Amino acid sequence: MIKFRGLRSPKGIVDPRMKNLIEVSVDSIRIHMPTAQHLVILKEKEADRYLPIWIGSFEAQAIATKISGNPLGRPLTHDLMATAFGDLGISVKRIVVTRLADQVFYARLYVKQNGRDLDFDARPSDAIALAVRVECPIFVASEVMESAGIIPDPDEEAGEKDKVETPVDEERLAVFRDFVNSLDLPELPDEPGAKDEPGAKDKPGGRPGRG
Repeated sequence: MIKFRGLRSPKGIVDPRMKNLIEVSVDSIRIHMPTAQHLVILKEKEADRYLPIWIGSFEAQAIATKISGNPLGRPLTHDLMATAFGDLGISVKRIVVTRLADQVFYARLYVKQNGRDLDFDARPSDAIALAVRVECPIFVASEVMESAGIIPDPDEEAGEKDKVETPVDEERLAVFRDFVNSLDLPELPDEPGAKDEPGAKDKPGGRPGRG
């Protein structure tokens, strides 16, 4: 069983300063079995801290097919976008999960073309699906990670000591622990799912809802 300590719920609107960034990598794509909804799990590179974000099934498939090394026979939307960017001389420098507001994550895509630095508003799921294709860095604003990040505790024997040193809301922790233990890796379909609307927003993994 996975245990978590220091779990904090999102604190409303987060407006980070761009200099406070934490580099992350895509740890995995998971599915919440009771609801059949997908999450992307980002892991902090320099620490054992994770950021779960609800995403749609199409975006989950787009990320999973790339990181698993099992591409589909035909290019997905994000494959087309990466190819078009390359042919147009657009280099993706980084993507940043910039803020969390009203239980929704927001991101920006930073690119360079003909010496010009440009950035665009994007859903984290789309930005991540593109980032894993062009192999650019992925960052999370430190305020977002502090607000919604989770830290696993692999040592259950140290639980009693942690309870003394760090007060934890046990009821909320138990609910989240049950939620995490219900996650499993999805089976990727042959074609993108049609259930999720393209305009769906990405939401924190600690809250149920469409990604």
